[in-house]
Amino acid sequence: MKNIKYLVVGIFFGIVFVKAEIISWFRIQEMFQLTSFHMYGVIGTAVVVGMISVFLIKKFNIKTFSGEAITFEDKKFNKGQIIGGLIFGVGWAITGACPGPLFAQIGSGFGVVSITLLSAIAGTWVYGKVSHKIGPENE
Repeated sequence: MKNIKYLVVGIFFGIVFVKAEIISWFRIQEMFQLTSFHMYGVIGTAVVVGMISVFLIKKFNIKTFSGEAITFEDKKFNKGQIIGGLIFGVGWAITGACPGPLFAQIGSGFGVVSITLLSAIAGTWVYGKVSHKIGPENE
């Protein structure tokens, strides 16, 4: 029962995704065909909100609801990020779905997206099995 807040937030985001047409396969295809600014505007807005949020968290030393400090650690760049990004982008373009809206698409009645969800889970599982062999320490 204590995790009900996550369900409520998830349902809220699902409704926002549907109303903003973020889950629309056609909107995603328009983005990759460079024929519409809609998705770039949504993604750009999310990036700006994230940047402002991180700035404010750092500036005012904002803590979590439970009082823990929020920390940000620098990430090291490695070539696997480029390869992974390309695989992710191609999959996104082909399926018209990225992990964020998958559940909203399924909840909206697009059951075929379940194949994309299962593929994403399988890809994550495979990565977990081979990541120690292809990780940044092996470059």
